[in-house]
Amino acid sequence: MSIWKRTTVIAVSALTAVALTACGAKSGLDAPEQPTVLELLASDLRGSLQKTVEATDKSDSVTVTLQGTTGGEKVSVQGVVDLGDPVKVEMTTAGVDGTPTTVRMIGAVAYVQIPAADRASSGGKSWMKLDLTGAGEQMGMNFTKQLEDVDPTKQVKTLLATEGVTVVGEETVNGARTVHYTVTAPVATYLGQLDAKLRSAVEQQYAKQGVKELKLDLWVDEQYRPRRAGMDMGKMGDMTIDYTDYGKPVHIETPSPAETTDLAEMLKGLKDLRTGN
Repeated sequence: MSIWKRTTVIAVSALTAVALTACGAKSGLDAPEQPTVLELLASDLRGSLQKTVEATDKSDSVTVTLQGTTGGEKVSVQGVVDLGDPVKVEMTTAGVDGTPTTVRMIGAVAYVQIPAADRASSGGKSWMKLDLTGAGEQMGMNFTKQLEDVDPTKQVKTLLATEGVTVVGEETVNGARTVHYTVTAPVATYLGQLDAKLRSAVEQQYAKQGVKELKLDLWVDEQYRPRRAGMDMGKMGDMTIDYTDYGKPVHIETPSPAETTDLAEMLKGLKDLRTGN
């Protein structure tokens, strides 16, 4: 479950975008020179963030790389997000013993790849399936809706909703020229961008850790595409996500039933053995 939680954060936190730039052309002998996109990003803050929202809403896929800490533990995740219908996510992270672990989310169903050394206990099958719909009902959450509503613009919208956003300046991120924005936002402002059912649980987590505000950073390139996003959550941890390969074809397949063992059925079988049913 801890692996799934990490992956979901990435899935919900993932900021995608498509190119949406228009170049100003000179016409006439004395036509005024048009500002560059980077100049507009720095000078027209709200207008540029709104364009980033609009561009990101049109995104269909992105590659993400996350580095950070949560609960005092280092987290490193790489993967891709397909924002089709249903939303699909495939992430690779290090397991408890350091072995790479692949997790796929297809709608509200999670598939965790079983290490080769452990497949004998699962009948030789290579994937463990867990339908999170029932778990979501018990938690008052709709995981299907959470993934369908994966909004890569949440951080951008938080910046738009927060007073005091400042421009740090131009910076190069993974070879791309960007403008860096930063703001310290009240937790309530960030929570306002989350699904209502998820909001309460997240709010409780922040309150338990005494987190009252979040430091948010965003780097936007010349095509109004987020290239990096950062969040400092105080005692709860921090994360930095890099975004590359916008629009690159993504193929995330549902593991075949022949290669899948259902965790719910497995647990039910164990319960039946204990009760003698």
